[in-house]
Amino acid sequence: MQELALADRLEIHELMARYGNIIDERQFSRTREVFTADARYDLSDLDDGVMVGVDAIVAMWTSSTTHPLAHHVTNVEITTEPDGTVAVYSKVIGVGYKGRVGSATYHDVVHKTDDGWRIAERVVILRTPDRIPPIT
Repeated sequence: MQELALADRLEIHELMARYGNIIDERQFSRTREVFTADARYDLSDLDDGVMVGVDAIVAMWTSSTTHPLAHHVTNVEITTEPDGTVAVYSKVIGVGYKGRVGSATYHDVVHKTDDGWRIAERVVILRTPDRIPPIT
């Protein structure tokens, strides 16, 4: 397993922050700064299905009336799998339209492109009391 260079790790951390900033400021024209053109964005756990491609992701964001007002991405952990896949595990704290706060986990696969690191796949898992992992 090859360790990522410090510069790559920093860029991936900034990618996670950029996602939250772009979506919260509704700068959807910048979505390609975050996702690969053919990105897979899985919101099945939130009953919102799976979007494939930047245009589908932007269409979902644009049409949503319940999307959180704020995304605070934390606890970023980057791993490189034996096959070279770079995975990012992080948490998000979301603030909804009615002021309710919730949390989810992002399971991402990121790719280094000619334009920098981009999310190629994101699976969002809602954090709920009935899903607290057992103590190991």
